[in-house]
Amino acid sequence: MTGGAMLVVHHLETSRSQRILWLLEELGVPYELKIYKRNPATRLAPPELKQVHPLGKSPVITDDGETIAESGAIIEYLVDKYGARATGDLAHLQPPPGTPEFRQCRFWMHYAEGSLMNWLVMKLVFSVIPNRPMPFFAKPIARGLSAKVQQQLIDPNLKNSCDFIEDQLGRHRWLAGPDITMADFQMSYPVEALLARAADAKSYPRIVEYRDRIRARPAYQRAEAKGGPAIPSF
Repeated sequence: MTGGAMLVVHHLETSRSQRILWLLEELGVPYELKIYKRNPATRLAPPELKQVHPLGKSPVITDDGETIAESGAIIEYLVDKYGARATGDLAHLQPPPGTPEFRQCRFWMHYAEGSLMNWLVMKLVFSVIPNRPMPFFAKPIARGLSAKVQQQLIDPNLKNSCDFIEDQLGRHRWLAGPDITMADFQMSYPVEALLARAADAKSYPRIVEYRDRIRARPAYQRAEAKGGPAIPSF
């Protein structure tokens, strides 16, 4: 980096910002890491994050006087600004416009948060609802309602997503084609969440191989060592 203050990553533990650390480690960009702990009771982000950005969410980065939020916007910013230094299998982080790889990269960048994460968040919410404090007589109602919503709405959509991703990985090593692109960084968290919360690993060997291929990268391991795992173990 040249001049100015060091890039700062405001990183919430066990969150989507793990993929930002991975990208920075791959690019070799120096950064300062500020880790924020979740509220142990609510699992929500602490109020201190609102001092960084009004939404109070993570990831957020500050760089050269700018504050940038949202994973996709951050990934695009970092690739635009620092991607030219990338070599080897990182040379196609942003495929050339007009190519099939460019269109696929753009699709998966939007699909990760625009479609897939919506169902994964709903899965988490409706899995947790029956365990929240409530009058004892409401427990059976909550369990029944949560189970029905998952069975009829959430799980079929997640299965459709798993089938779709599995098929794509049967035709390409990475989601946009033969080379790793910024879409793979954006999709890394949803894939981790899918395998942890929704997908039967035995039914989706290509997704498992893809996840393991990501985890095997030294930069990913460095990011996890610094920021902790993306998905909580509980």
